[in-house]
Amino acid sequence: MAVPRQLPNAITIARILCAPVFLWMLLVDNGSDGALRWWAAALFVVAIATDGIDGYIARKYNIVTDLGKLLDPIADKVLTGVAFIGLSILGELPWWVTIVVLVREIGITVYRFIVVNNHVLAAAWMGKLKTVAQSVALTLALAPFAALIGDWANWVNIVTMWIAVALTIASGLDYIVSEVRGARTQRATGKK
Repeated sequence: MAVPRQLPNAITIARILCAPVFLWMLLVDNGSDGALRWWAAALFVVAIATDGIDGYIARKYNIVTDLGKLLDPIADKVLTGVAFIGLSILGELPWWVTIVVLVREIGITVYRFIVVNNHVLAAAWMGKLKTVAQSVALTLALAPFAALIGDWANWVNIVTMWIAVALTIASGLDYIVSEVRGARTQRATGKK
């Protein structure tokens, strides 16, 4: 079966385009636990799940592109960033959490664009783990499970959010350390 070469990138772009729709659905009724809140949570889950789908298609059919390596983590950051911002606007997540996450995400994204001519900074394993942790924490925060199963759902969300923030910081530091080591190696190799 022939798969269009740009299909994974098209899926990635669709994930980016879902972000404003998701944010509107989340905010339009001030975050009440009604139908739009559930639809916003569902759209978030479907959109973030496409991260695995586009990557799987690209690897399976050997159509991995530099553009895809660049866009894929950006799409994740756009979707999760919008979710963090939306939850903070609603007063359901402290702004300091959103700021810490956004500083890391924007910093790594800007750095990706700076080094794109030298090399593509693809997502590392810790960055992927961070994305999974953020996705789980955000899904639990977005879906009003406490209304269905009780307040203990809020405690589960608090724990998962702390894990996501810790992995966000750790993965940012991992990128910095890896890039510094790579630059040192490149300088050492260039001098020989």
